[in-house]
Amino acid sequence: MSARITARDLFDALGERLQLRWLASTAAGERALDGDEHTARRPSLAGYLNIIYPNKVQILGTEELAWLDALDAAQRWVTLQKIVNFGPLALVISKDQPCPSDLLAVAEEARIPLWVSPRRGHDLLTLFQYHLAGALAPRVTLHGVFMEVYSIGVLITGESGAGKSELALELITRGHRLVADDAPEFTQITPDVLDGTCPEILRDLIEVRGLGILNIREMFGHTAVKRNKYLRLIVHLSRYSGEVATDAGMSRLLGDTSSRRVLDMDVPTITLPVAPGRNLAVLLEAAARLHILRSKGIDPAHAFIARHTQHLKQGE
Repeated sequence: MSARITARDLFDALGERLQLRWLASTAAGERALDGDEHTARRPSLAGYLNIIYPNKVQILGTEELAWLDALDAAQRWVTLQKIVNFGPLALVISKDQPCPSDLLAVAEEARIPLWVSPRRGHDLLTLFQYHLAGALAPRVTLHGVFMEVYSIGVLITGESGAGKSELALELITRGHRLVADDAPEFTQITPDVLDGTCPEILRDLIEVRGLGILNIREMFGHTAVKRNKYLRLIVHLSRYSGEVATDAGMSRLLGDTSSRRVLDMDVPTITLPVAPGRNLAVLLEAAARLHILRSKGIDPAHAFIARHTQHLKQGE
């Protein structure tokens, strides 16, 4: 799913923190930047004024304005036309510096939002870059229940009716926290980090067959829910068929483990068979603990195989 942000969204998100004031083209707030647009281009999302590789948010500090002032009239006009013709999302002047009248005029004519802030250029650059990178990062919505279990983000998946919500409710009563039910959204904020959040309309809610919609925050308190969490493990619930697989010997030792591709990242996946009498809450807690051990380089199954191999060598 491609993300998108408008100049108005950006101003509303950072305007108060950066003390932004809108100088020109206040009606151009719907000017937008798509997530796919910046990935194939060299310019940064935000940066100081650059005529060769123009940034999407062009920041004009003391040096940039002084450079414009040093140009003769003809060069200055051509340069200003180049700046607006590149179609930046916004132009921002730092340190509350006076805005040149010709820059104000060309921005108004080209419908380019022009802002001014008392903050330093470095502060503007850092916050604009961070916010735009997060807002335009690749994202996807997955079906399942996203939980925080033993401080790691666990996505519970499975077919409809497999018992995902009931398992999540049991985990909440055991002290774990709900992030999102049914449709958690995941954003790849770095090459190896997927940040999971809940859509606003579903926040704090979980649907359980027979009970309907439950508000977890109101029922269990504020500590029972969490706004976001990094995805580290997927636990898939599958109906137990009773058939014995040909590789059941190794799967009994190593577990039913694999990985699932989410955006550009492979997420470790453990499959738990669902059968009458199985305590899935205990099994999922054990799966989370096992994942934590494996992430530290400790694998009980491989340790047992090595111990068994050593025992056979000693017997020979």
